[in-house]
Amino acid sequence: MRRGLRFVPVALLLAVLVEVAAFVLLGRAVGFGAAVLVVFAASLLGLVLLRREGMRAWRGFRTAAQAGQPPGRQVTDGLVGLAGALLLAVPGLVSGLVGLLLMVPPLRRLARAGVQRTAERRVSSMVAGDLFGPRTVRVRQGAPQPTPRPQPEPPPVVVDGGRAIEGEIVEPGPRN
Repeated sequence: MRRGLRFVPVALLLAVLVEVAAFVLLGRAVGFGAAVLVVFAASLLGLVLLRREGMRAWRGFRTAAQAGQPPGRQVTDGLVGLAGALLLAVPGLVSGLVGLLLMVPPLRRLARAGVQRTAERRVSSMVAGDLFGPRTVRVRQGAPQPTPRPQPEPPPVVVDGGRAIEGEIVEPGPRN
């Protein structure tokens, strides 16, 4: 984690340079006043969407929690929506474009799936099950294939006539 943090200042500087270059190019193409209006309108739209996405995320989380369902999908969808709105609210053409793309439903689903996969990798399988619900495990019959690298202890799998079944992966407790 710390190794990645050392690149944050460089990434921020690069982002500012890209934003300034995009603004200068747009200013030359349509004029300085029009470029300022485009950036202002995008930021205003981002602020409106930030409020809407925040309320939407909170309602989705509360609904899932009250229904006793895992809230992970609503949380990740809300995070992607809030990130998109925040990128729109920050003055800048490139960040606004990325934020706008995160609001488009097919791209939002892709981003949500990526956030969910990342979250599942970083938390224990028990926490992932609590957040995102039971996993679907595909069971293949036949000899196991060798794996190129050692992996954590495989989850218990139940085979029911060779078809995929829905189950929950539970980490084993301490051995006595």
